[in-house]
Amino acid sequence: MLYSLYELGHLSMAPLRFAAMMQASVLRSPFNPLSNTDMARAAAAASDLFESVTRRYRKPEWRLPTTRVGGIDVPVTPTVAWSTPWCNMIHFARDPGALREARGERTDPTVLLAAPMSGHYATLLRSTVEAFLPEHDVYITDWNDARMAPLLAGRFDLNDYVDHLLGMLRALGPDTHIVAVCQPGPAVLAAVSLMAAEDDPCTPATMTIMGSPIDARRSPTAPNLLAEQRDIEWFQKNMIHTVPAIYPGAFRRVYPGFLQLASFMGMNLSRHVDAHHSYFQNLIKGDGDSADKHREFYDEYLAVMDLTEEFYTQTLVDVFQRYSLANGEFFHRGERVDPKAITRTALLTIEGENDDISGIGQTQAAHALCSNIPDAMQRDYIQAGVGHYGVFSGRRFRTEIYPRVRSFMREFQSAASRARLQRQRLRLVGESH
Repeated sequence: MLYSLYELGHLSMAPLRFAAMMQASVLRSPFNPLSNTDMARAAAAASDLFESVTRRYRKPEWRLPTTRVGGIDVPVTPTVAWSTPWCNMIHFARDPGALREARGERTDPTVLLAAPMSGHYATLLRSTVEAFLPEHDVYITDWNDARMAPLLAGRFDLNDYVDHLLGMLRALGPDTHIVAVCQPGPAVLAAVSLMAAEDDPCTPATMTIMGSPIDARRSPTAPNLLAEQRDIEWFQKNMIHTVPAIYPGAFRRVYPGFLQLASFMGMNLSRHVDAHHSYFQNLIKGDGDSADKHREFYDEYLAVMDLTEEFYTQTLVDVFQRYSLANGEFFHRGERVDPKAITRTALLTIEGENDDISGIGQTQAAHALCSNIPDAMQRDYIQAGVGHYGVFSGRRFRTEIYPRVRSFMREFQSAASRARLQRQRLRLVGESH
């Protein structure tokens, strides 16, 4: 019922949004003799503000037409390289001819960015992709909105998420580097553990985990404490709703995007109020650059997707209530996941000093779990002065975090290749005898 009421409320605002857009257009028209008055600028700014806070924000475009390699602009085309009803693995394919001209015959490392499935679309990692593109062959997990998945597509839970990661890593082949950005850290660690236990040749060369709740008991934040204070029945009663009949996923039970957005904004409400007040003032002053930056950020931040009930509740229970992976009690398709099986995948963990979602130590916990990775293949880094989003975007990500990730991947790329070739030779020798 709540979902339907939300949709009804949004539709009822449509005439007012249209009127606000028309009013702003008239007030700014060069044919309007009052367009340069303070009153007209303030009224137009108010109309723009009303339209922006009542709009439905769709999934943003990637907007990465080129990347700069060796001083040459190389065209980039996002293409679907692997797909299911729940996810597209997007390949940011760089033009081969321009790339060869820019960097010769050098082969760039393959990187899979595991995007969070926690409300926002994978495009939230646009700046992350942009940083990697000049020197890496980049892929990303682009998760689909649950309200767009028909009931015939079946269920999707945390184990399905792990299965998807396994399928994508095997499709990409040996010596891939995987980067878990925030929420998917436990699923990525589980997938790599399972591959290592099977001695899968496609086990990643390196695993980077950034701002992720590997063990949410460490330095608990407000979301962690809320998950502990309420039982799962409370979350199911208050957070799970039915998709209305106007969507392809009609009657699917989901954690709606609009509730997630309310939670996101509630954590820093005063900051968002101040941002919109500044936006209003910049519109009045005619500061187009600042207004455009505001629109660019909120076009992404306010675009949210629904999560399936089963994914949301299993993640809540296993990651934030029972700490199943950290306690050695997470099972995948009947098999216990043991990070100690990982011995040849190098591990890098990155945390933000001011992260109010995944506190200090939650990501570092991966090192204790992966105790059989040699110390020489483990790295840990805490970035000073950044919060949760600063771990994977912004100036300090570009200038301080990304260079460390790049160097880490380069350090273990050739070592992983040599080890794989040695294992292949030993296997052939064994077969010959």
